[in-house]
Amino acid sequence: MQQQPGVFSRFADEGTEARYNVTARTLRLPFVRLYCSIFMVSALAYLVVNPNFVSQAENARLAVYLGLSLLVAGGYICMTFWDQYVRHPVIDFVALLLLSLAVGRANSVLFDYLEHADSMVHAVTVINRLILTAFAAVTLAGRPKMFIAWLGADMLGWLGAVLGDVGDPAFPFAVLSYFSGAVIMFAINLAVGRTSRSAFVLADGLDAERRRNEELVHNMLPMAAVQRIRDGRVVADSYADASVIFIDMVGFSALTKRISPGHLVELLNSFFNHADRCAAEWAVEKVKTVGDSYLAIAGGNVESQNSADAAISFARAVIEGVAELRKVAGVDVGLRVGIHSGPVVGGVIGATRMAYDYWGDTVNVAARLQNTAPMNGIAISESTWLRARERGDFGTPEAMMLKGIGEIMVYHASVGEEDTFGRVAKLAV
Repeated sequence: MQQQPGVFSRFADEGTEARYNVTARTLRLPFVRLYCSIFMVSALAYLVVNPNFVSQAENARLAVYLGLSLLVAGGYICMTFWDQYVRHPVIDFVALLLLSLAVGRANSVLFDYLEHADSMVHAVTVINRLILTAFAAVTLAGRPKMFIAWLGADMLGWLGAVLGDVGDPAFPFAVLSYFSGAVIMFAINLAVGRTSRSAFVLADGLDAERRRNEELVHNMLPMAAVQRIRDGRVVADSYADASVIFIDMVGFSALTKRISPGHLVELLNSFFNHADRCAAEWAVEKVKTVGDSYLAIAGGNVESQNSADAAISFARAVIEGVAELRKVAGVDVGLRVGIHSGPVVGGVIGATRMAYDYWGDTVNVAARLQNTAPMNGIAISESTWLRARERGDFGTPEAMMLKGIGEIMVYHASVGEEDTFGRVAKLAV
């Protein structure tokens, strides 16, 4: 989560600062349009009422200044519908300054009239001015320096209009009212800016956490499955042509007795990370890891033009990383891969520690086949061999009896270096 900013400070990250300004200004858009609309209605009301109280000459001058303020306010509203408005706060600064000048001149005309009428002219003009200042305080929230600049320009305009009447008994009260009101409005500007930035930090942090949670969920479950789980539906799918890949580390049990637990975890982590990268490269879906075994599938949730070719290419890529695994382990390490193609069923079972898994004879056959593979080699079933287009490295098939499966034709291929342990016997499992 981002650090809380100071009153006058910006977010250290420019991207965060830009997103904050866009978000805050977007949220203030309805307020800006509403205030401008109210301002225009008020100006029109003055245009209607003024002829009943002021002279024709004064009314003409008021009509010019109020008409200009109407044009500025109307143009301001139009600018808020520009898709790039929220990225240009200077629009607010210029529009508010023009409104200040127009209202100031209109107030000056009213000042002259009310002065002849022996009225509390300064108090009236201060109140009118502070209405606009309140609008500027909220609109320029989060940009206190810009608000101070606007307030300074507005203050100079007001002082220029009333300094000629310093001797008026109402003048000190008007000055006091104006400056106290300006200080309050500046405090409002700081408060709104501070709270809006804090709210943005909180919301941005929550959004970031939500994105991390989404990524974590999608790492464990396919996107389509996540949506169905959210909708309360059962997640069950059938795939008619998938290729299941089982990868096992040879001699893992012996390694557990020779190397430390930390070393063992480092080795497994290196193996699984390498397999994950290969899976992403060859459009293969990682299903799960069990001990030192890695289960993956081609043609499941991740689309593949030819599941057998994708599975074989993935297996070769994983085995080619054995040399790196040996560097990590500091001892001889080998892999065996079994691949079988056919129909599978996939889905999510249970309500805790959910994972998308696959079941069926195809999965069982692939698990049995990996035990028959040569060290750093691949064993594929006849159905996978027939489905594959790239099968030149696979030799003559052998009829093998697999436990719980029966006799099937198996093709073998070695990848990379010759096995230092010797060829692994083809066991009936």
